[in-house]
Amino acid sequence: MIRDVLSGEINKAIKILYPNIVYQVTVVRTSNSEFGDYSFAAMDLTSRVGQNPRQIAEEIRKKLMDSGNFNKYVAKTEIAGPGFLNFWLSDESLIKELVDLTKNSGRSFLLNRGKKEKISLDYLDANPTGPVHLGHARSGFYGDALSNILEFYGHKISREFYVNNAKSSKQIQSLGKTALSVVEGGQGEEYKHEQLLEILKKPEVQKKLKKMEDPKEAGFYIAGLIQKENESFLKKIAKIKFDIFFAEEKVYSSSKVKEIIEKLKKASVAYEKDGALWFKSAQYGDTEDRVLIRSTGEPTYFVPDIYYHLDRLIKRKNDKIINIFGADHYGAIARVKGALAALGIDTEKIVYLLVQMVRLIKGGEELKMQKRKGVFVTLEELIKDVGLDVVRFFFLMRSLDTHMDFDLDLAKERSKKNPVYYAQYAHARACSILRKGSIRHQVNFEFLIPKIFASRKFCAPTPRIQNLSGGFERNLILKLIQFPEIIEDIVEDYQVHRLTTYVYELAKIFTDFYENAPVLKAETKELKKSRLALVMITKKILNQALNLMGISAPEKMSIFDIKCRKLT
Repeated sequence: MIRDVLSGEINKAIKILYPNIVYQVTVVRTSNSEFGDYSFAAMDLTSRVGQNPRQIAEEIRKKLMDSGNFNKYVAKTEIAGPGFLNFWLSDESLIKELVDLTKNSGRSFLLNRGKKEKISLDYLDANPTGPVHLGHARSGFYGDALSNILEFYGHKISREFYVNNAKSSKQIQSLGKTALSVVEGGQGEEYKHEQLLEILKKPEVQKKLKKMEDPKEAGFYIAGLIQKENESFLKKIAKIKFDIFFAEEKVYSSSKVKEIIEKLKKASVAYEKDGALWFKSAQYGDTEDRVLIRSTGEPTYFVPDIYYHLDRLIKRKNDKIINIFGADHYGAIARVKGALAALGIDTEKIVYLLVQMVRLIKGGEELKMQKRKGVFVTLEELIKDVGLDVVRFFFLMRSLDTHMDFDLDLAKERSKKNPVYYAQYAHARACSILRKGSIRHQVNFEFLIPKIFASRKFCAPTPRIQNLSGGFERNLILKLIQFPEIIEDIVEDYQVHRLTTYVYELAKIFTDFYENAPVLKAETKELKKSRLALVMITKKILNQALNLMGISAPEKMSIFDIKCRKLT
């Protein structure tokens, strides 16, 4: 990728000019074309080098100009502001990158890059005490999209759901008490919601519960029914995929708890106090030591957590595990990592992504939700109300570590104000242009793309792409070739919202392009072919990006077309 070439050339120059410092540069895209296509901030080197940043930038620029490889890609350099070194790409490098991009929607860039790993990704983990709510949804859609992107890059992904169904847990016992009470004509205690009440109406469920007395057994039974319904909903309606459902209760009901305890004792990190068994978690960065086995003899949830991580890393030999948890799980991270470190596990292989709260906003006001009282909007209700594509896109628009306001009014907008419809409309518009341009055989047309772009005849009278129609073609090409960069950045930092931002920006730039650079009514046949080629590539990239997010890419949007007539 061009970004790698530029970064590599700058790093070479820095190594020659300043051999005593260790520093790695990655150039960044500029947000304003007036400042080039890519930029590097020399200010970051000031404290290390002890020179004025503009002086540093000038020394690096001079060294770069001596590089034949650098000059193959860059047409112009400029030093701006306090020490920004800005670069404008050459026509030739843009065209070469664009032609390469036509191969498998940019995936050819990525499959040969970096080490490919086996990764276990755990997400959503909705408790089997009720329907999937909005907090779960944020984790679920994010994990599903991240899995898609990591697989697209070439990693082998295991999509996992940890089922919190331990009979000893308070939530399962409370669920059991409520179920037993309701079937006997009582009011129940907690978790009294529509899903549970519908399940309890079933004669076979009532018959079985009437034979039970233990809330643990009743709760475990009902939790299994709720989990089954939730799994069906996630697969068929929410379209969130899983490969493995790991049941917590199986750990408790087997010899696995004993195995973990023996390993921790052998590592001399477990001790007895007040009749309980404790782990020395304070030695590993936790605020205090934690109980492994209560004085009653019951294990805490901490033990199956340890086993689950060992199972993924040791037994199933994953290179890395990623956990997408609610922010309320933050306190458990240090103790779990500590226990694994005590057992000789490299905890650098464990990644935690914490999900902040979701607020549902309607008419500018928050809709309050209380799960245990059954007053909450379920994910299923939200999907029925605004549509799956909208729900997915909205949940992926923000970084996980920021609180999210889900604007119901905006989500219901069927216009360009709604970002998902705007992005989908851009794809539909590209398809419409290609249909009208009689481009029915995609493969045959793609075969012509290298030949078309080799001529660089984008627009009469000049073939230089930086001067075309106010730069609309050039802006579109620059955004298109950014797609592999966005994917690689997400693979590195797991920030899926980068992709929603990219798709929206690409849709906007494509809209500017077709509104200002006539495609079907271009001045010449060659120009028409070139612009149709750009439309084809845009369609492919939009389709691929939407697909990675689990969002449909419609080829026609007649209803929306009426509302967005001025865009065409």
